[in-house]
Amino acid sequence: MSEPVAQQPAAAGQAAFAFKQFRDGTHRLVPPAETVERLRPLLPALGITRVANVTGLDILGIPVVMVCRPNARSLSVSQGKGVDLAAAKASGIMEATELYHAERITSPLKLGSLEELRFTHRLADVRLLPQRAFSTFHPSAPLLWIEALDWMRSEPLWVPFELVHTNYTLPLPTGSGAFLTSSTGLASGNHPLEAVSHGICEAVERDAGTLWSLLDGGSRRATRLDLATVDDAGCRTLLDRCERAGLDVAAWDIRSDIDIAAFRCMIAERSPGGLSSLYPAAGMGCHPAREVALSRALTEAVQSRMTMISGSRDDMSRADYERRLDPELHRRVLQDMRDGAPGRRFQDVPTREITTFEEDIRWELEQLRTAGIEQVAVVDLTKAEIGIPVVRVVIPGLETIGGLPGYVPGARARARWTAREGKR
Repeated sequence: MSEPVAQQPAAAGQAAFAFKQFRDGTHRLVPPAETVERLRPLLPALGITRVANVTGLDILGIPVVMVCRPNARSLSVSQGKGVDLAAAKASGIMEATELYHAERITSPLKLGSLEELRFTHRLADVRLLPQRAFSTFHPSAPLLWIEALDWMRSEPLWVPFELVHTNYTLPLPTGSGAFLTSSTGLASGNHPLEAVSHGICEAVERDAGTLWSLLDGGSRRATRLDLATVDDAGCRTLLDRCERAGLDVAAWDIRSDIDIAAFRCMIAERSPGGLSSLYPAAGMGCHPAREVALSRALTEAVQSRMTMISGSRDDMSRADYERRLDPELHRRVLQDMRDGAPGRRFQDVPTREITTFEEDIRWELEQLRTAGIEQVAVVDLTKAEIGIPVVRVVIPGLETIGGLPGYVPGARARARWTAREGKR
């Protein structure tokens, strides 16, 4: 008999079971247009001054929006994407909402070292958390901790606050610099269960992408997806738009031993070097339903391309743009995208047709448990005055984004590297 899914208290008027009512390119409790209307009155409170439709800056016609928060304590510009404009707006506003909540955490914290707290508190396994080069962590050094719920065991679990908040204003909190930070696992939803499922999938996606990048060239090429086998109507529409715009598209099945559908996509103009030539853009997606995972990867690649076009991200330098606009780099990436015949059919990727988010989470936890993951920490960041469920999911043992400055490979990445070297 399967274990019950740990439950966070549902917001007022929300059922404990969350049935999916919308399934076009994504799975949501309600249609994106309804989410946008619910969020619209909250924009001033969230510090959002502008939701701009920037789709027309590109030739693809796949909707992308930018959401501005001038007084943000992390990124001041968020982006959203989707199969239609309502989905893109919901995506962008919810991303900005997540950051707002993680920048302004008012939950109780505890200050103490690992050695001080480990006898009286159940702590996340710090050996499995994202490490960073030149880390300040020491078992006797004081850290700030925040309480989470371990959804594997339905028990409280304390995790380092540094891995939960996104308030990067100076001075940073006590104990900062111990772990590698990112927005991985920060998620929102129309229901707490929708948010948790999204956070788990994002953490699995980042882990899968890092492990896939450590495969040797032949193994990576073998995972390339035959796009002609994609039979989902929504994904076909996205692929057709790229084709009409003169872009090459490549996708890879990047699943790891955590057997949840995950893809990496790249898009690139077929003729590099022209006046409008842009650096190829990549995106990743993960979801129990393979068509949603692929749609997310495709639309994220489009969103990444728009990031370059709009020039609005405040975490990118001039050097980033110059490097990515290098025609020679463009040609090399195109060669990688075209190298070898696709070896994976879309139908080869496992998929789950599940009607509730609770069932999604139960299945996701089973996949994590099978891969040896023992803790799934969920910190509830929801603010009663806002009423939008927001969580941070921290999964000790999963890899973070491998390309982050200061990244130190974890146990899963080291095992993948060892296996790769052993084949030589």
